Amino acid sequence: MTLDELATILKSTGYPVAYSHFISDNVPPPPFITYQVDDSANFFADNRVYKKISNISIELYTDKKDLDAEAALESALDANHLVYETTEVWIEAEKLFQKIYEIGVV
Repeated sequence: MTLDELATILKSTGYPVAYSHFISDNVPPPPFITYQVDDSANFFADNRVYKKISNISIELYTDKKDLDAEAALESALDANHLVYETTEVWIEAEKLFQKIYEIGVV
């Protein structure tokens, strides 16, 4: 899967999507989604990278606990057979919830 394909999947939620971040004077109101490649977990064989695997964080930002936004994102991921782990934090300085979906993409 390419990053463009992932972006298309994320945009299917109907929420604004950006790679890494939105430009500071162009940040949409929540909920919105960002995503970025964090690192790799490549598979090695015969002294080479046999399979490239990117670890990607998808971040859903909401101003309240938004189960509908979470369900929309999870439905899009599930429909495309993307498995994920989640964590959630409250960002006091921004007054936003951040739910992080960690996926591995080959």
